[in-house]
Amino acid sequence: MTLSITPSHPQINKTLLIVDDVSENITILGAILSPHYKIRVANSGARALAVAKTNPRPDIILLDVMMPEMDGYQVISQLKSDPEFNNIPVIFVTALEAEPEEIRGLQLGAVDYITKPVRPAIVLARVRTQLELQESRIRLQSQNDWLEKEVNLRTRQNAKIQDVSLRALASLAEARDNETGNHILRTQAYMSVLARELSKLPKYSDILTQDVIDNYTKAAPLHDIGKVGIPDHILHKAGKHTAEEWYIMQTHAKIGADAIWRAIRNEEDLLGLEFLNTAMEIAHHHHEKWDGSGYPNGLAENKIPLPARLMALADVFDALISKRVYKPAFTIETATSIILEGRNKHFDPDIVDAYLARLQDFTYIAAQYSDN
Repeated sequence: MTLSITPSHPQINKTLLIVDDVSENITILGAILSPHYKIRVANSGARALAVAKTNPRPDIILLDVMMPEMDGYQVISQLKSDPEFNNIPVIFVTALEAEPEEIRGLQLGAVDYITKPVRPAIVLARVRTQLELQESRIRLQSQNDWLEKEVNLRTRQNAKIQDVSLRALASLAEARDNETGNHILRTQAYMSVLARELSKLPKYSDILTQDVIDNYTKAAPLHDIGKVGIPDHILHKAGKHTAEEWYIMQTHAKIGADAIWRAIRNEEDLLGLEFLNTAMEIAHHHHEKWDGSGYPNGLAENKIPLPARLMALADVFDALISKRVYKPAFTIETATSIILEGRNKHFDPDIVDAYLARLQDFTYIAAQYSDN
């Protein structure tokens, strides 16, 4: 039932649902409120729940407490348990004046109490106040939703700019080494695949969270940034390096780590830049070997930072399947054979196992970002 009136009240478009099993009470409340609002009525708790689900949906509900079969407490409990209706303000209208009853209603989610016999001025003031509060909550929620979307958008934009800038910076080092930007994309993807597979192991599940994996992946492009500090005649030499040249070549690991350290050492707040610490570890230690025979520090096993151990396999795999001035491109099968030979020697055995488990992904990545 709807009573249609055309008042000039600013809340004219609001719909009120009056719920009472006594028709006289509905008539009284309807007479008070209908000049200001659209009115819908229900004469039982069950009917109230049904009416609330039909259009026009109520903006506020005036609910009698004492009703047969389903009382007001049961009605509000069902309303508040349904996400579709739990934000509708409910005002109890009751002849009960006992404090425990009022407390019970408020605990169930009622926003206010109006006692019978009702007084028109009080009814109008209470209803209007709750509608204004509801409008404020809706506006605030809308603003919060907009702000959250805007923050997420800007965060994604900044992350994309950061990723592209990193790749551009890393590409400078790769270009000097006659490698392509696709090497960066491939090693990034390999790193992500290996980390996600390794996270399935119980000893890594708490370490390799999605945030950490993202951190590793973001840091990966800077693994060879130190090559910018190696002289061209050594970096581009097609033949075997002399002992002195090889010593200089090895310094690219420390050069890269030092360059990143200089960029962040004076930053008091590294929020959002944590990946640079990871990048520093990768640049410094991705040429270490599991058996301790690598460089620059001869670290062994778990003393080698985990992201550097992951990059060690990703970088070697990509070097093996890529053409270089000093070698042809090896097949995936040959590269896999070499990596298996390096298990427990060059590479962390768990990471070799992760590689074998995701070999199909490695093959796909190599084809997707092929230099051809």
